[in-house]
Amino acid sequence: MPRFHRAWPVAAVAFVALVGAAGFRATPGVMIVPLRDAFGWPAATTSLAVSVNLVLYGLTAPFAAALMDRFGIRRVTAAALALIAAGSGGTVFMTASWQLVLCWGVLVGLGSGSMAMVFAATVAGRWFDRHRGLVMGVLTAGGATGQLAFLPLLAWLVQEHGWRSASVATSLGALAVVLPVVLVLRDRPADVGLLPYGATAPADGPPPAPGAARAALAGLRDAARHREFWLLAGGFFICGASTNGLVGTHFIPAAHDHGMPETTAASLLALVGVFDIVGTVASGWLTDRVDSRLLLGWYYALRGLSLLVLPLLFASSPHPSMLVFVLFYGLDWVATVPPTVALAREVFGPARGTVVFGWVFAAHQLGAAAAATAAGLVRDELGAYTLAWWGAGVLCLFAAGMSLGIGRDAAERPPVPVVEQVAG
Repeated sequence: MPRFHRAWPVAAVAFVALVGAAGFRATPGVMIVPLRDAFGWPAATTSLAVSVNLVLYGLTAPFAAALMDRFGIRRVTAAALALIAAGSGGTVFMTASWQLVLCWGVLVGLGSGSMAMVFAATVAGRWFDRHRGLVMGVLTAGGATGQLAFLPLLAWLVQEHGWRSASVATSLGALAVVLPVVLVLRDRPADVGLLPYGATAPADGPPPAPGAARAALAGLRDAARHREFWLLAGGFFICGASTNGLVGTHFIPAAHDHGMPETTAASLLALVGVFDIVGTVASGWLTDRVDSRLLLGWYYALRGLSLLVLPLLFASSPHPSMLVFVLFYGLDWVATVPPTVALAREVFGPARGTVVFGWVFAAHQLGAAAAATAAGLVRDELGAYTLAWWGAGVLCLFAAGMSLGIGRDAAERPPVPVVEQVAG
């Protein structure tokens, strides 16, 4: 194995790509109030566009995994970044709410879904045999942290130059990442005459099958026969509801309801992103050493307890209790991803684990979409988000129990069968 393996530059570019793609995903949180002021759109209208984005973001993931098998990581990633740039730039010209749904929901949803956590899982799975969990944690942190780290800048742009400036900035950011993707990313180590980092033999697995859509659907059909799939998907549904859908979308307007300036609330979410790096990388390290079921149980239980107390912490300015919540929630934000990816590979095998995780991630985004819409309706009807925070907290406690219930004999059962031939 060479001293400096090509896997590390590939992982670095994947990290940059995930951060760049995450920029626009940060925008809805700082746009709800400005769009309400500019167009008179209520929170439920803006939340609908966010929900469409989250649904497509999730449903695209398993098909993107199959497309990466068929056409390669580099092509799919470059096309996805271009689609994100087109969607974010298109919002500059919108005058009606359906255009918001088209740009935010459809275009950016499809683009970002094509290089979501499945992209990270594909890169880590193909290029790394050693430190796979750690690399998955770092890449996952790149996407989640990028989404949150951009918030102060976007909030400042909206405040100083209007909401359109934030859309233009994120569009240019996505385009800037295309060049390093094209120059550095390669689909597999074998393309450059290498083994995966830490491997002593070529990775096993079937050749790419034609018909990406049918391959993805076959993966869902076979995985759905197993109880473990529904436990993983159910837990990840709640994970999405309690992060991207609720906190990621509604934390800033909820804080604004209590008199906190949007730039201050955005800075608090950015701090969540900073601590997320530590939490997710640590979770990847732990995933290589600790039973993933126990990790998920702890993560969901602690997250649920924190959400139950969150409504008591909002105030017009940050205070120590809120900062403690930010620290804790940041460490837990996407710490669930590395152990979930590991369980998908353990239960369903490395050949199908990535596509199956794509469907588990689709459940994550369906949960996020449901929470984004439900929280907007709660705010419009009751004038506060309190019920939304409490509901998400209780659901997280259920997710903890579901994770602990995943069978320990799953690895000894026959893996999900691989579809050898798929019609084009």
